[in-house]
Amino acid sequence: MQGFNGFMWLLSMALTVFCCFALIDAATRREDAYRAADKKTKPFWLIILGIAFVVSVLFPLLSFLPIIGLIATIVYMVDVRPALRGLSGGGRSRRGSSSDGPYGPYNGGR
Repeated sequence: MQGFNGFMWLLSMALTVFCCFALIDAATRREDAYRAADKKTKPFWLIILGIAFVVSVLFPLLSFLPIIGLIATIVYMVDVRPALRGLSGGGRSRRGSSSDGPYGPYNGGR
């Protein structure tokens, strides 16, 4: 039983860190990027992720509230964050020519 409790504690800590990371990431993004990406507003995501963080700290993992918070955090990380990173240039950006292909520059068959 002690091993299960230890595992659940680690899982709960991982959820709390995940929610905290998403909350900090949402707070550091620009307000206009949310509108440009056609996602909900920045205050909306800050409230949702803030509630998810507080719930992950206060409630045990096996109740339904942390699971709902986890789903909201996953939605932010999988859907909203990549859209915001794509607009703000936070993704992997390579500086190259417009004729660059996936394996390097296109040289016209030379």
